[in-house]
Amino acid sequence: MALKIGDKAPDFKLLGVDHNTYSLDSFKDKKILGVLFICVHCPYVKAWEPRFLQIQEDYAARGVALVGITSNDPVKFPEDSFENTRKWAKEKGYNFPYLYDEDQSVARAYGAERTPEIFVFDERRALRYHGRIDDNHEDPSKVKVHYLRDALDALLAGKSVPITETPPAGCTIKWK
Repeated sequence: MALKIGDKAPDFKLLGVDHNTYSLDSFKDKKILGVLFICVHCPYVKAWEPRFLQIQEDYAARGVALVGITSNDPVKFPEDSFENTRKWAKEKGYNFPYLYDEDQSVARAYGAERTPEIFVFDERRALRYHGRIDDNHEDPSKVKVHYLRDALDALLAGKSVPITETPPAGCTIKWK
């Protein structure tokens, strides 16, 4: 079951594709943390990928950090292996840590079901938004609602998030 609005972020200790280990404490100096479940093979992730990389670029100086986590079974989906994820992140110029949830415990703790699926936490690491990036994965020019940006803007302004939950759209996490 997915976290509910107001729930605290479950801690994690995961290896990044940069070979550094990360936990919630790694982001303690950030006002807002977005935990983004993603993977290499999913066409939804590929469609939204330029947008979440741009969001990190646009909001980094304002104290926002995104962290990507891949939790798919690499036996069933070899594209999502640690090595392929590392190569992909380098090739695509990832500007935030991309972590490997080998035993899938972090995806289970968050209740993640899809890729991409984002959980946005405030400074106290309470969940304030959960769902999708925006309302159109296929065509950025046709986006009408920017759910993630709207959530970040509200939190940075000290306001309530206008839409706190949207149904995640994407590939299912490939469980072992």
